[in-house]
Amino acid sequence: MTKNKSVIKSGGSLLVDCLSANQAKHIFVVPGESFLGALDAFVDRKDEIKIVNARHEAGASNMAEAYGKLTGKPGLAYVTRGPGACHASVGVHIAFQDSTPMVLIVGDVSRKVRDREAFQEIDFKRFFGPISKWVAVINDPDRVPEYVNRAFSLASSGRPGPVVLVTPEDMLTQITNVKVPSLSPVIKGEMPLKGLNALIENFKKSKKPLFIIGGSGWTNESFSKFHYFINKNKIPVATSFRRQDLFEHKNENFVGSFGTSVSPKLIASAKSSDLIVVLGARLGEMTTQGYSIISPEDKSKSMIHIHVDPNELNKVYNANVCVNVGVEECCDKLEDINLENSRQWLGWRDKLRKDYVEDTKPLKNRNINNLSRIFEIVDKKLPDNSIVTLDAGNNAAWPQRFLSYGENRRQIASTCGAMGYAIPAAVSSALLNPRVPVLCCVGDGGFMMSSQEISTAIHYEAKLIILLINNSSYGTIRMHQERDYPGRKIATDLKNPDFVKFCRAMGADAYRIKGVEDFPRIFFKALKSKKTNVIEIPISINQLSHRNNLK
Repeated sequence: MTKNKSVIKSGGSLLVDCLSANQAKHIFVVPGESFLGALDAFVDRKDEIKIVNARHEAGASNMAEAYGKLTGKPGLAYVTRGPGACHASVGVHIAFQDSTPMVLIVGDVSRKVRDREAFQEIDFKRFFGPISKWVAVINDPDRVPEYVNRAFSLASSGRPGPVVLVTPEDMLTQITNVKVPSLSPVIKGEMPLKGLNALIENFKKSKKPLFIIGGSGWTNESFSKFHYFINKNKIPVATSFRRQDLFEHKNENFVGSFGTSVSPKLIASAKSSDLIVVLGARLGEMTTQGYSIISPEDKSKSMIHIHVDPNELNKVYNANVCVNVGVEECCDKLEDINLENSRQWLGWRDKLRKDYVEDTKPLKNRNINNLSRIFEIVDKKLPDNSIVTLDAGNNAAWPQRFLSYGENRRQIASTCGAMGYAIPAAVSSALLNPRVPVLCCVGDGGFMMSSQEISTAIHYEAKLIILLINNSSYGTIRMHQERDYPGRKIATDLKNPDFVKFCRAMGADAYRIKGVEDFPRIFFKALKSKKTNVIEIPISINQLSHRNNLK
């Protein structure tokens, strides 16, 4: 069909045409009878839109969310009503907290049986309302283009996030002759001159500045422009929680990352700085260590907060200067700024850099399978363009602390701490980037929540490497138990299957290492492999975290 041409068709066919018009290339699904009318329409677009059939709705929504992180465009998922939507809600929650553009489409009961508690019926506006930017039910097929275009635009605009569209079963089969409209690009604003001048004036007074960058909306161009600005002015830069890929780790101005793997010395330095400039990041609990790194009541230091969402400005912290602009627009102007007084903070920058380098050296411990040594090997062997996906839990702190990044959109992880994210995110990453190494880091608890998606990887011949860190425990919860209720552990021990046999049964190559000396050979073999590989790394539960051991 040609764009803008009116043709009689079903609501489902019009929906798929509109998805195509919005440049949809992949859609992650678990099929359901509630959207058979749309599934049938995908048959005619299978050369344009690749359907990836996940094994669980949480997997499908997590794959779509990862797609949004990787591309900057809305990730797309389609699931069925009721239980399917409930399962998929975890991906929506991640997209909401991570500011990831995403569109979830949910099949629904027929319009004629609504509000009768029909089979698998849910009030989707109430269910998804608190964790999405917009929830809409498409009751009229004539309005499909309006809803789809608005969903894609809203998911990407301002602070990006998830949008949920609901498609009643009978709407998808109803006939319409509405044409597919052309799309108009959105022209964005510029960094205001007043904000730039305020930035420059605050740096003139500063001797201990610190940039904290994060959030979404970073393009490769803004990544490069920001590096140019920082390199020219020698300002120390840290990243927010799980946005370490926003700055080159080997760069002399990179000083670490806030979040679960943060160095105590970086915390102390942030507290003693006299100017903190936050670009793109939300100042939430994880990045601020429970709002302790920067106290909302502390007025002794200057703060500049630059964020695309006005609702994030002065939300918790009353910054000296708030600038309502996106990352891209800010970086367009930053690259032209030359701060003539940068010598004032060179010693400060060097100290922070030295602290970071010291903190990322391998640990000298005798625990079974010293993970710092293993990730040192990974860091040396893994190409710079590799994508790394992280799960929740203490297992993630090791790659956060001991892996380095050099390119944008290379660390794909959830800031909301959802377990089971890393494997579906890795599958999505591998399908989108078949020539790029994809490394998935996951604990045994998170692995058992989404391991079925290894079958999805095998089905679509996706190549990824899974490092399965196995301590037979929900390790983070066990650590918190030992901290708050020492010696009274309960409900955290796990009796796991034979992971090697389990993964081989799904078609993956799988290995279990006995010691660090085994790892280089197996990891190199996995890098050369053309299929999915799983490497199980047993560790002692006594190795609770990258900073604490049980005695």
